[in-house]
Formats: sequence, structure tokens, C-alpha cells
Amino acid sequence: MNLPELKIDRYTARVPIIQGGMAIRISTGSLAGAVAAAGGIGVIGASGMSFEELASEIKIARDKAQGGVVGINIMFAAREFWGIVNTAIKEKIDLIFVGAGFSRDIFKVGQDNNTPIVPIVSSARLAKTSERCGAAAIVVEGKEAGGHLGTDRSIKEILPEVLKAVKLPVIAAGGITNGQDIVDMLKMGASGVQIATRFVLSEECNAALPYKQLYQKATEKDIAVISSPVGLPGRAIRSAFVEKLLKKEAPKPVGCDFCLKSCSLEYCIIQALINALKGDVDHGVVFSGQNVWKIKDRTIKPAAEIINELVKEVSEL
Repeated sequence: MNLPELKIDRYTARVPIIQGGMAIRISTGSLAGAVAAAGGIGVIGASGMSFEELASEIKIARDKAQGGVVGINIMFAAREFWGIVNTAIKEKIDLIFVGAGFSRDIFKVGQDNNTPIVPIVSSARLAKTSERCGAAAIVVEGKEAGGHLGTDRSIKEILPEVLKAVKLPVIAAGGITNGQDIVDMLKMGASGVQIATRFVLSEECNAALPYKQLYQKATEKDIAVISSPVGLPGRAIRSAFVEKLLKKEAPKPVGCDFCLKSCSLEYCIIQALINALKGDVDHGVVFSGQNVWKIKDRTIKPAAEIINELVKEVSEL
């Protein structure tokens, strides 16, 4: 099968693969730029970044992208949501992906600034609302995804419903790890796919080696669904800290910088993600998609090589 281009508003990606935005600082400008240069759409995980840091990461991505398409992903649940959005617009980001909550106002801001907005949703109802509000495309995410989850239904259940509900480009996300998964989604009618988990095992991914090693060693039994102070469940790889979460024995936050609009204070999700990012996986949360264990070759390699492998896998089907 030959892969189609992915067109979102005035932007065209040669390869219909969006690299999912991974916070906190897992997908930075280096990874986003590398994916964009390889023909996909590279995405900076902006949640948890300062405005100055985000501006710097966008510049890094631009320098590496060779004219490719670069976006950011921001959680609506983040307290600094609007500051991040305005910073990205000021830096002339191509696309803004919005997840972990829903905002109607963001579409007007995008239209006023000529910046396409792509919501990440898990239902036909929200997809239809997004289209009415002015979305440029829809990312529909199933339960197989990593990180914060908006549904307990499979992408293969939700995708047909969304395709019937809207006329926009629809990008499938959740558990997509190989060429066969991509072909399955495209044959169902998706315009493209969003993949995050596989890009953790790229050289450009900002995570420390112990974080990536959890990905390399993960089995099907190592994947767990945890609670998050954000108010949504999350999918992660089992670690000493995750086991405490599952037993409701995680330590309560010590101090708080109010990074979320609303927080259960069950534990500090930001600190847990930062610990994992830096390699302290025993005191952190390592988010992952459901099918990380299905990745056959889990060596760490350049992002461009991962893109090329996926394209080759598709071409052989």
C-alpha cells in the first residue's frame, strides 16, 4: 500500500503520521523537528513548559524541520493553557493540538490568528462539536493510547462513528505501533494516524535512558491503568511508583505550584513525570500506549529511521 499525504488546512505532510505530543518534555523540539524533516508532523509536548522554554523549543524544531510541519500539544487542564497557546501563536507554530479537556474558545483564537486547531477527542459528539466550532481536523483517540485517557472504548469502535459525524480530516490514535496498524486505520477511512509510543525509542526523544529501557523491556503484563490528579485515568508501564498508585499508597504532594486548573492532590503528577523523564523511574510515572510490547525492534534509533520503517512496513502490505 502507498501512503497518502495528510492535509490539514494549508499544511501538507508527505507521510500521514503525526508524532503524538508527549509531556512532560518527552517530545521536545529535537524530536518534533526530526519527525517533520522526515515527512511527518512533529509535535512538541508543551504542557509543563514555561513560555520562554516553549519558544526556544519551537525554534529548535523549526531549525531541524527543513520546512516540515511542526505543532504543539497542550492539555486544556493545564493552568497556563492560554499562555502556552498565545506563546505558540506568537512563535508562528503551524498547528495546535488540544487534549485532556475541551475548549470552544480555542477555535475562535485559532481563527483570529490563522492558526489551525486540532482537538483530540474520543467521541463522535465532541468531534461534531469541534467541526461546528471551526476545527481544522480531528484526532480521535481510543483506549489503547498512552497518557491520559478520555474513553474506555477501542479506536476501532469510535473511528467509524466519528467518520460518519464529520467531514474533516480524521486522524486515528491509540495503540498504533506498526505498518499493519496504520493500514487498518487508513482502510477504515482515517486520513492519517497519530503515533507517540514508538517515538520514545528514538534518539531525539528527550527521556533518560532508564525511561526508554522500561519501554524496551515491557511485556503485555507490564501495562497498567492508573488514576491521575488531572481527573482522568492514565496508561503507564509498571514501576515501583505505579505499584504504589495501584495500591493507593502514593505519597501526597509536598507543596504545590498549581500547575493544573483542578487537581485531586492524590499525588503530584508533574513531579512523577519529571522524575521519570530524568531517569528515576522508581519514583515516577512512565506513560505508554497499550501495545508497546508489540514493537518488534525496540532498539533506540533516529526518528527518521522509525518513519522510514513504518513507511516500508506499509508498502509491503
